Amino acid sequence: MIEQLNLQFQEFLTQATTAEFWWQALVILLAVGVATFINRRVQVVLEQRSAGTGLRHIAVRSAQRLLFPVSMLAVLVSGSAILEREAMPVLLLDLAVPIIVALGIVRLSAYVLRKAFTVNPLLKSSEHAIALTVWGLVMLHLLGWLAQILAVLDSIAMQLGETRISVLSVVQLLLIVGVAFTLAIWLSEAINRYLRRSAHISPSMQVGISKFSRFLLITIAFLMALNSVGIDLSSLAIFGGALGVGLGFGLQRIASNFISGFILVLDRSIKPGDVITVGDKFGWVHELKARYVVVRNREGVDTLIPNENLITSEVINWSYMDRNVRVSIPVQISYDDDPEQALEIVRNCAYASPRVLKDPEPLSRLMGFGDSGIDIEVRVWIGDPENGFANVKSDINLAIWRAFKEAGITIPYPQRDLHIKHMPAKDSRLDQ
Repeated sequence: MIEQLNLQFQEFLTQATTAEFWWQALVILLAVGVATFINRRVQVVLEQRSAGTGLRHIAVRSAQRLLFPVSMLAVLVSGSAILEREAMPVLLLDLAVPIIVALGIVRLSAYVLRKAFTVNPLLKSSEHAIALTVWGLVMLHLLGWLAQILAVLDSIAMQLGETRISVLSVVQLLLIVGVAFTLAIWLSEAINRYLRRSAHISPSMQVGISKFSRFLLITIAFLMALNSVGIDLSSLAIFGGALGVGLGFGLQRIASNFISGFILVLDRSIKPGDVITVGDKFGWVHELKARYVVVRNREGVDTLIPNENLITSEVINWSYMDRNVRVSIPVQISYDDDPEQALEIVRNCAYASPRVLKDPEPLSRLMGFGDSGIDIEVRVWIGDPENGFANVKSDINLAIWRAFKEAGITIPYPQRDLHIKHMPAKDSRLDQ
């Protein structure tokens, strides 16, 4: 191999002194210039005009990542064809073409990875690994060692029945599966971003379409990867039967939660932003997952409730049909105060919170006579239950306290009156 490398290097030096070599160099310089000019012009157009959103935006940005290498490749191929027609050597151009192809693969891979996954140290390491792998393969190809290495990997194999499994086939399978899964997740994220920007699609349908599209794309990617390496898909029927048995036993709850998630999405009973109560859990639906629903309470604590519980248990959805929710605020006054005056005051204090609706208008009612005072209640309506109830009650209670203090109305505290009918006779022995 070293001798072959030396021969290639000597041939390259020999051609470097000829006019044909400089014609090839001129073609490469022309390709770089044309690609740079086109890339800058497209960049200016994209900055002046919005490239749109959703799938169109992704398509434009993806094409932009490939624009520079593709433009260079087009000029190189055209120049190579012209030089070959003039019976001139194209060794330098043959070396440049795989390098440009590798550049396009690396740029596109980095773009797809950053769109498919969250930026983290693992993602950056994956980008570096892909770049090293691609450039390593290009180097082996230029040195003429790639075909020999692939043959060695293919020779290391084992026979399983009628199927021959080699190291090369395993590497191909892993590579294809990785690429297919990455593209599937990238496309599903693109669809998800498009759905989030669609105002005419309800939040529950957005979640449903997103989940179904991701599941479908990953399934298709997996099947295509298996088929591309020569695995008979009909053999998956055995795996499907085993999976069905597994679902009937250990995976039953997981499958139930997964299916329940689709039911919740399709019947639109639960959607992001709803205010719900499940058992003793109260909060806002933050996110719908495949297996559970994320419910965030007032303290910002997230509770993961399995989808099955939302199907089989009683759920209070405060914003299901009508977003208007009534809030009742109890208060007590002394028996020495005028209840009619107090009812008028608490009704006027209802508008202390800007969230209180004027239609239906607030109401005040005398609810009963307690041990310590007269029980009254003010009832108000709000149209945004997702913002909570505590601040509404706080504003109104504070206004009632101030108004009662100005009017001289007393808010009683628990008290007891003891009436002693008679005293026991005094024991004379106590004086001794």
